[in-house]
Amino acid sequence: MEAATQQHFFVHGRPGRVAEKEKCHLCQIRSFTTHTDYPVTITNDADEQVLEPGFRFVQNSQLGRGVQSAKGEFRSGCDCQDGEDCQYTSCHCLQELEESEEEPDDEDGIIYRRKSYAYHSHGAKAGHLRTRILESREPIYECHEGCACGPECPNRVVERGRKLPLQVFRTVDRGWGVKSPVDIKKGQFIDKYLGEIITPKEADRRRAKSDIAQRKDVYLFALDKFSDPDSPDERLRGPPLEVDGEFMSGPTRFINHSCDPNLRIFARVGDHADKHIHDLALFAIEDIPKGTELTFDYVDGVDDTEVDALDPAKKKDMTLCLCGSRNCRGFLW
Repeated sequence: MEAATQQHFFVHGRPGRVAEKEKCHLCQIRSFTTHTDYPVTITNDADEQVLEPGFRFVQNSQLGRGVQSAKGEFRSGCDCQDGEDCQYTSCHCLQELEESEEEPDDEDGIIYRRKSYAYHSHGAKAGHLRTRILESREPIYECHEGCACGPECPNRVVERGRKLPLQVFRTVDRGWGVKSPVDIKKGQFIDKYLGEIITPKEADRRRAKSDIAQRKDVYLFALDKFSDPDSPDERLRGPPLEVDGEFMSGPTRFINHSCDPNLRIFARVGDHADKHIHDLALFAIEDIPKGTELTFDYVDGVDDTEVDALDPAKKKDMTLCLCGSRNCRGFLW
């Protein structure tokens, strides 16, 4: 780790070192547009390991071969004049949500009749997910760059990107992990899980090519929130696309699993025409003191391990869980 740091600081600024600089993880994270305000850092006080040389930090997911976003003629956004219109009138981005009953805002006590709006919009909790959403697995619908409401609309939390500094660090017994040097509040957006978005056929090919298929599943996340065999959208009727973060991703790629996590992953939709490539957004489900390791449940509570563990033939191929939590299920999958 020290050698890599020295190479970065003393060599990569010299002329003719472009190729080395492009492969340098420290150079990659320093090129993020958020680096000045919300830097990502890498530390290792446990051993001499460095991040995998073939891995690359990216700020956005990339579409793999055979994956296409929606065509322009199918795209749409709201025509709200401002953020208040999005909250209290008929915002197109929230069209699939039912009207909620009249309710007071948690901060100012004013009675509003609002859409099933995902975020607090006033006071200290502004921009944080509401408890009702945090305790569910509902998708989040946001306004986006195709909307008229403007970039300051309060319904653009994930759209505006990460607003926290993160640190990738070396754990004692579970490889790399992630923590933040600042306190995190319940409902706060952390970052998206990024990677290469690939077809289900390509995902299966990569699993088969992997020496240990279970290890590959650590990095693959299916975009299956809207999968429906009866959907009028043919892209949602079949097997879902998957995000592979093994070779390219953001800092969340290094967040470890826990059976008792402090984060949860949510499907976030911007343009409705792109549901098949929806975002995977991580939010805090409890207050997290600075320096605490960030974790989420890789299988999101879907647990067949107790049944499988009773079958010796299946148990030998199962992946042990090392989270060490009081509620540990013993196996990942």
